[in-house]
Amino acid sequence: MKKILTLALLLLVGASTIFAQGNAAKGNYVGKGGTPHEVIKGNNMTISYGRPYKKGRDIFGGLEAYGNVWRTGADEATEITFDKGCVVAGHQVSAGTYTLFTIPNKTVWNIILNKDLKQWGAYKYDKHSDIMQAEVPVTLTDKVAEQFTISIKDNGLMLEWDKTQVFIPVKF
Repeated sequence: MKKILTLALLLLVGASTIFAQGNAAKGNYVGKGGTPHEVIKGNNMTISYGRPYKKGRDIFGGLEAYGNVWRTGADEATEITFDKGCVVAGHQVSAGTYTLFTIPNKTVWNIILNKDLKQWGAYKYDKHSDIMQAEVPVTLTDKVAEQFTISIKDNGLMLEWDKTQVFIPVKF
């Protein structure tokens, strides 16, 4: 009886480990110090991105230096899929999946859609693979967004983190 209980316990632990690893590979698992991953859908768009926390840090101009290409989230670079062609910040974009990079600055951000997918961070960013770049204004708020958030609005995307908001217009 003792051997059967021990074997059952080992099988349970093994199955739990395999399940956790499978979910981690799908972006559903947040380990110690990890970053939640979110996939949002709406208005003919799907966005997959990592959601880092502020944790008392200075974000833009600090953790994310002004003038540098940013993965627009954490871990894997953010990817956005458009189900049909659209206009993003004044630029015609074909249906498809793209990596969303940004270059934060104090008053404007450069929004970049890039055709190189499945990137970790922005370490291999290649501007020659950009399909578009556009500048959008920054709005500073009094309200602190503790966790980086991208939300789909009727007429675009809202990026929020710390006291910074950036709206990217998207028209279908």
